[in-house]
Amino acid sequence: MAITGNGSLATLLFLFMIPASLHKGAAQYPVQSQNLVTDNVAVVEGEVAVISCRVKNNDDSVIQLLNPNRQTIYFRDVRPLKDARFQLVNFSDNELRVSLSNVSLSDEGRYVCQLYTDPPQEAYADITVLIPPGNPIIESREGQVIEGNETEMTCTAMGSKPAATIRWMKGDKELQGMSKVEETYDHMFTVTSQLRFIVTKEDDSVPVVCIVDHPAVKDFQALTYLVVHYKPEVKIIVEFPDGLPREGQNMELSCQAKGKPHPQQISWVKVDDDLPSHALITGADLYIENLNKTYNGTYRCFAANSVGESYDDYILYVYDTTPSAEPAAHDSRAGEGAPRAVDHAVIGGVVAVVVFAMLCLLIILGRYFARHKGTYFTHEAKGADDAADADTAIINAEGGHNNSDEKKEYYI
Repeated sequence: MAITGNGSLATLLFLFMIPASLHKGAAQYPVQSQNLVTDNVAVVEGEVAVISCRVKNNDDSVIQLLNPNRQTIYFRDVRPLKDARFQLVNFSDNELRVSLSNVSLSDEGRYVCQLYTDPPQEAYADITVLIPPGNPIIESREGQVIEGNETEMTCTAMGSKPAATIRWMKGDKELQGMSKVEETYDHMFTVTSQLRFIVTKEDDSVPVVCIVDHPAVKDFQALTYLVVHYKPEVKIIVEFPDGLPREGQNMELSCQAKGKPHPQQISWVKVDDDLPSHALITGADLYIENLNKTYNGTYRCFAANSVGESYDDYILYVYDTTPSAEPAAHDSRAGEGAPRAVDHAVIGGVVAVVVFAMLCLLIILGRYFARHKGTYFTHEAKGADDAADADTAIINAEGGHNNSDEKKEYYI
């Protein structure tokens, strides 16, 4: 039997009396089990929540929906509650589905699906109201950082429910911050994340992103760009000549310096000597006319800004006007060695060392053969060491001249 009503008190009382009259004095028959189910709902504040009470194997028992205060929102398809935000979405023997629009934090709680059976069945749907945080705010301890120093940033996400989580990205690399959660008097949450890291000059203009994760919002983030100051990077470029510098030619060296802030001071010097008297410095360029070998040496360009000073060197070696057996290419860059003409001196030194070694070897061999040449003694010499003179030595010789045929030699 389908029952409808217009919300009057009499109709409502009649409806509440139905379960008792239906079961009073009724015979107890085995019936197939009825199963009442519902689902929890999470909804963003201001949006629509839908509560569904579903029954399997319903035997025409009455379904109603109660609010957290146990007030009836819908009894079958009738809405006794005067809150017009509740609207019937679907009613059948197997389902009572109700929507709640413009959800607020006060609507949060446990809603009851009730099925009039003996005994009555209940299922519970918890409505959780999600409140997104306000726009995240990034603050930096300093507006600009010098390379090699530590910087500190904070990101704050205020007034959310539940508490948000915060992640950090520097470029395409994720960084780990330290988060603190505070609950406010109205059961809202404020999350603050602190990030610290050492910066390099490569970090200049790199984006740092604070990403806020919350079930009520997607792609919620704040972004800032790093401003890193660093001392100049200096490089000397040869504008001309194109090949090897030769006597009589002109030369121009350009000092290219990059830094942040931009270098305000660029200067040229010749290491351990004065610049040529007629060298001309124009801005960052050094111009030298009519090269000659007296100009050989190391030329240094300095560049400075508020962070520090750097330099680069160029080693000048002026070649003869007439090309000879000189190297095909030459780059007098600081730290890359002297000109290749020095190789002849190196080769001469090596040859001298080899000749000296050979002479030493010949001397050693000569001494060796001299020591093994040997000494010969004859019998005539025997007793000569004890004789006072030569005649006595001959007389004392063993065997004398009569035994000359028996003369023997000994090799020592």
